[in-house]
Amino acid sequence: MESAPYTTQLQAGLGLVEETKELLEIWQPGMRSSALYETALSSGRFPNVTARRLRNIVAECFAPRYLRGDGQTARLLKTLRHQLPSDAFLQLLFLYTCRANPILADFVRDVYWARYEGGYDAISSNDARHFVERGIDDGKTSKRWSESTVRRVAAYLTGCCADFGLLQAGMKSTRQILPFRIAQPVTAYLAYDLHFLGMGDNTVLSHEDWGLFGLSREDVAQELKRASLQGNLVIQSASDIVRISWTFPDMEALCNGLT
Repeated sequence: MESAPYTTQLQAGLGLVEETKELLEIWQPGMRSSALYETALSSGRFPNVTARRLRNIVAECFAPRYLRGDGQTARLLKTLRHQLPSDAFLQLLFLYTCRANPILADFVRDVYWARYEGGYDAISSNDARHFVERGIDDGKTSKRWSESTVRRVAAYLTGCCADFGLLQAGMKSTRQILPFRIAQPVTAYLAYDLHFLGMGDNTVLSHEDWGLFGLSREDVAQELKRASLQGNLVIQSASDIVRISWTFPDMEALCNGLT
């Protein structure tokens, strides 16, 4: 399946970690984007955010990341908000932000992890800009972007990575690469999420989402074996064939088990 085109949607907000936590507190099942905006506006939780800015945060960031479909993602995250360690919860926000922004997902897989595994200690604005330019040349945008847009999107990519703990924070043209390892609850969550999307066990292990955490198929198998020690699943492998016994019947049961 061809991936969605690259967009500039990250300009509406990068990681928006604290804003997302506040919006999850406000959001209730069945609440759509417009109702969430109105409730957030009157909540008093965003005193330093203009109404227009808040509307953009809800409509352009929160909704595409967490309110797709029937809002199940927001329901699950609301359950886990105060139950998971902060690093694990942050990684779930990272996962959904990458899914909603293919340009960020590709940047993490193709630039961040390539440089991390290559022994580099930093990523520069130029690295990000060259990545964006290659994407445009490869036809991954619906139209060619101006040079100023390329520069801005490059900054959004490194800034977003900093928000999620992959790169050093601060306004810097070159950011240090930080250690980033998938948290055990996130391993179980992502495996179950892919399983309930209808994927077979072997397909689960090979899915591109694991690449966001720098994991190969073999790495995923090892991480799932660690998850099995927590009782979240049972994994059996022989040669290239993997079979997984899933402990929980749905994502809600898994989240309750993780907490």
